[in-house]
Amino acid sequence: MFVTDEGQGSPVFLLLHGFSGSHRWFDAVTPLLAAHGRVLRVDLRGHGRTGGRTGLDAVSQAADVLGVLDSLGVGQVTAVGHSYGADVALALGRRASRLVIIGQAPDYGGATFPRGNGLLAAPFLGPLLHRFAPAGAVRRAVSYAFAPGFAFDPVLLCDHAATDPAVARAVIVDRRKALARRPLDEQVRDLDVPTLVILGRHDRFYPCARTAERYRAAGARVEIIADAGHSPQVERPSEVVDLVLSLHANCSE
Repeated sequence: MFVTDEGQGSPVFLLLHGFSGSHRWFDAVTPLLAAHGRVLRVDLRGHGRTGGRTGLDAVSQAADVLGVLDSLGVGQVTAVGHSYGADVALALGRRASRLVIIGQAPDYGGATFPRGNGLLAAPFLGPLLHRFAPAGAVRRAVSYAFAPGFAFDPVLLCDHAATDPAVARAVIVDRRKALARRPLDEQVRDLDVPTLVILGRHDRFYPCARTAERYRAAGARVEIIADAGHSPQVERPSEVVDLVLSLHANCSE
């Protein structure tokens, strides 16, 4: 797995990106967090600079990430998961002494995805659409990860091409079924570690109010960033870092 390792000491922040992303989705928050501890970023299996077409479910991804932590001699971490990365963060179990979920609802209930999103998971059509998607279509799809009008760095568009087409079925189809069986709010309640959920009020994938209500009922602290969408760590990095650091401060009191 491709890994970046910045900063030093403790706490150790483990940053886990979402579907069709990479470590670059945490570029803005990493130097800010590295001033307060060690920051590890990975490209999950099938994404970015990490290869692979199998083991794409959250439990298998978490097993690979645990292998990375073991190889680096890292014990417990503050696991920060954006979107699909939240599933992986929860699957780390007690290796996560603190948990931060960014922009992810407990399941797909009420979710709204770009038109044609499901076609990416089709057995033959999906890989063709992935390979030959026009640049404009890719840009429109990626723009859904942000509040309307947000000018994101075009470098993030490169992650679409780097993502293996097999990931689409794992996230769009298999993940839907997995979350229907055991949604993330249920997992948060069962894991019972200090958990912070950071949401953008203008998330275009998941209903913010409903998501916040469910996580609060599971015992998590929920913070909503008013002018952000699905990816507050890109849109409002300093606010996200302040919230993550406050989780440590509150848990130390």
